[in-house]
Amino acid sequence: MGLFSIDREKCKRDGICVSECPLRIIELRGDSPVPTPVEGAEQVCIRCGHCVSVCPHGAFSHSDMKPGDCPPVRRELALSIGQAEYFLRSRRSIRTYKDKRIEREKLQRLIEVARYAPTGTNSQQVGWLVIDSKEGVSSMAAMTIDWMRHMVQEDNPFARAYRMAGIVRAWEGGLDLICRGSAGLVIVHAPAEYAAAQVDSTIALTYLDLAAPSFGLGTCWAGFFMIAASCWPPLQQALDLPEGRRCCGAMMIGYPKYIYHRLPLRREPNITWHD
Repeated sequence: MGLFSIDREKCKRDGICVSECPLRIIELRGDSPVPTPVEGAEQVCIRCGHCVSVCPHGAFSHSDMKPGDCPPVRRELALSIGQAEYFLRSRRSIRTYKDKRIEREKLQRLIEVARYAPTGTNSQQVGWLVIDSKEGVSSMAAMTIDWMRHMVQEDNPFARAYRMAGIVRAWEGGLDLICRGSAGLVIVHAPAEYAAAQVDSTIALTYLDLAAPSFGLGTCWAGFFMIAASCWPPLQQALDLPEGRRCCGAMMIGYPKYIYHRLPLRREPNITWHD
């Protein structure tokens, strides 16, 4: 059917699809009975689905998706302002976990939700690596500790600033301050040369972070692991990412051992207004 097709009986020629197309590759000419693609549209289209989603009449079908393929928007499920504020404020970084393995099916479903995070030009180049055993997570933490030992031995200012010597001593005493004994570690990766790799990956992990509580799971950004994975060859070799891709973020995940009862306070926002 080409790039897209229009149901002429349903189309009202209201131009909504023309206005909402991010690349402006749909036009509604005076002599055309329905919207048509501009010249070269097929090569430029980013397959975002806005055209199919925004048409109120179900008249627009893209070669990659049809109206019937896309679940309808359910307005009754939309969050109110109060619900959205509560949802975001009640999110906590979880650092104490139950000794319970996460069902792989649950992790799969969670990542399927997170994959709807926006990406640059809808390129969807984020990949996922999941370590879902405590032994595997502990191995990753141990290699991060090795990196910290190296940093301490080199008397690196970063090691002093983040008290890495104390973190290493805690590890040697049986306390994991790297992955906190979590049941899993979710790692995102993207092409090393992709300009938006870090941004896309961070947004994807944020989606996962915010969705996790609805699955009964807690998360925490694995900052030290993320830094080590960017520069420590033994850890990079252990991750064994596909060639040409780099680790862009990581999150520990597991079942929270405790529940929170209050919403903590934060500083007032620092806002500058410009007319």
